[in-house]
Amino acid sequence: MDSTVILGYIAGALTTMSLIPQVIKMWKTKSARDVSLVMFLIFVVGISLWIAYGVSIKSMPVIIANSVSLTLGFVVLWLKFKFNGK
Repeated sequence: MDSTVILGYIAGALTTMSLIPQVIKMWKTKSARDVSLVMFLIFVVGISLWIAYGVSIKSMPVIIANSVSLTLGFVVLWLKFKFNGK
């Protein structure tokens, strides 16, 4: 594995992990009032496009990181609807 691929995995891991504190906070507080629904809808669409791009260029770091980010994005949206009904 070359250094560019390793760099891709590290970047993907860090950006994906950035969503975890939001999910934890929403779960603990049982509130998603301050989370923007529109922002996360746009985020999910954008991440879906990144996955399509990753598939088209056959880049596993892009595919894996964005697949996990998409999952976390859907968790945030689910919590938004669960706790705030919006």
